[in-house]
Amino acid sequence: MKQKKVSKKRKFLCPFIISLQIESLTGHLRQLCLATSEKMQSPIIVLNQTTKRDTGAKAQLSCVAAGKATADVIRTCLGPQAMLKMILDSMGTLVITNDGNSILREIDVAHPAAKSIIELARGQDEEVGDGTTTVVVLAGEILSVLEKPLRDGIHPHVIISGLRRALDDALAHLETIKKPIDNTNDAEMLSIIKAAIGTKFLSKWSDLIAKLALDAVRLICTDEGVVDLKRQVRIERIPGGELEDSYVMKGVMINKDVLHSNMRRRIEHPKILLLDCGLEYRKGESITNIEITGENDYADILAEEEKQVHDICQAVIATGCDLVCAEKGVSDLALHYLSEAGITALRRFQKVQLDRIAAATGATILTDPRDATEADLGRKCGLYECRKFGDEWWSFFDECENPKACTMLMRGPTKDVLLEMFRIMDDALKVAKNLLKQPALVPGGGASEVSVSTYLRKRCNELDSVEQMSYGPAAVAFEVIPRTLIQNCGAATMKTLTKLRSIHAEDPAKYNMGINGMTGEIANMAELGVWDSLAVKSQAYKTAFECAISLIRVDDIVSGLVKRDENGNPINRKTVTEKLEENTAAAQMQQAQMMGMN
Repeated sequence: MKQKKVSKKRKFLCPFIISLQIESLTGHLRQLCLATSEKMQSPIIVLNQTTKRDTGAKAQLSCVAAGKATADVIRTCLGPQAMLKMILDSMGTLVITNDGNSILREIDVAHPAAKSIIELARGQDEEVGDGTTTVVVLAGEILSVLEKPLRDGIHPHVIISGLRRALDDALAHLETIKKPIDNTNDAEMLSIIKAAIGTKFLSKWSDLIAKLALDAVRLICTDEGVVDLKRQVRIERIPGGELEDSYVMKGVMINKDVLHSNMRRRIEHPKILLLDCGLEYRKGESITNIEITGENDYADILAEEEKQVHDICQAVIATGCDLVCAEKGVSDLALHYLSEAGITALRRFQKVQLDRIAAATGATILTDPRDATEADLGRKCGLYECRKFGDEWWSFFDECENPKACTMLMRGPTKDVLLEMFRIMDDALKVAKNLLKQPALVPGGGASEVSVSTYLRKRCNELDSVEQMSYGPAAVAFEVIPRTLIQNCGAATMKTLTKLRSIHAEDPAKYNMGINGMTGEIANMAELGVWDSLAVKSQAYKTAFECAISLIRVDDIVSGLVKRDENGNPINRKTVTEKLEENTAAAQMQQAQMMGMN
């Protein structure tokens, strides 16, 4: 009986199972047909076919290659034995320098990652004024050592986590090896500034440049220690004379001359009035129409204009000032009244120039001369004088009492020498500012980097295997600074670096041991007096690591977006090398033609 029941159930279930199998096969067949039809369709093109796109690991490896190539460009510019770069800029001017920021500013790069590195280096220069070459070289080395983990398929966020931890430990270790300094000691401050600019092209004038920079920063430093280099310090370059003729002026110099031949060009202890308006008839802000009905109406209008100018000038004369600086124009009638009163007038100033004159002389900038009083006059200037350099007249507001703005007058034989001096002076000013803001030093010559690398190697053994994948390579990357210094000196790289590494590993207290940038040998940086500012060093580490982290996070690069002209045709942007090759070929062709004519 049991067997008969089972058989009946089987007869009942078989059609149901068969129907399910048929539906399943039908669904699979339908999906297969849809997939086949999708493959047979033409692909949807979103980007232009001339546009190049890299995604995933390929994009990250492309960023790594760009970072390494950018670092190789200025690697030889690190240290006192740095090589020079000859660059033909976009205007056809030849630039010869070893300043990292100047080189990166002039070269024309195509890869987006290289442009990103250059922008970060500029940020380093604007922030602390030094360490641009160190940032690019260190960032390129970090990307280079992380190439293997990326090729092994390690997730970028795992690598980034290790890099951030390595950066925090490196900055913490710098705090343990720093040396506090007395920023009131001029001798110590000058030695540090000279060490910072000792790698530049015109380093033999480092004594003069360091003294000028320190004098300028001390002159404008407030009681709270605030130094505003952009607004309070101006470097003027005038060709002619010797480099030793350069000096820091306690005041401001402007490329202006007096407006009337009867006006005085030299005034001792002048009383200065500053106006951000003009000494002329003020026209209506909107269109003004005047209807003249009588024969005397036009003369009355002119008389009214003269009366307004006369009233303004009388208000200026009533203040008892000796010198007027107007932001806008000064009419001929106003010049007549002022010259008759023995007042010297200057016009067409920029707002920044008036602000600097006010900071140096203690004057108040007024919007209406009729509101001027004796209390608004600047009385801190000891001497106003017009001097002529070449074909141009310059107005000097000199010998000011406790000025909050100064001018560095630089003299030199040629414009090229003055331009290089300007770059070095700008770096020296920022180094002096950093020392006043954060009076702490760390050993130079790669000693800090080897000490940090040794510390990170020991810390790496305490981490788990996942963090070691990027933490360990970051520790190795710091050695690129001493290695590059040795290479630029032409010394034995591996032998010297291995010996230096062993010194730091055996005794971490010898963190002052680094590379003598002149000889490539191991030396005590404290005895040589080679120090780096802690602010510059820590900012360089932060910038380099953040640069590497930002490039590793890139997983898609779209390039090839070509600029087009009005007709839609692509604009051919030639690189500096192509321009140089074209100029060379043209010169050779011209020379060959001249020889053929002879």
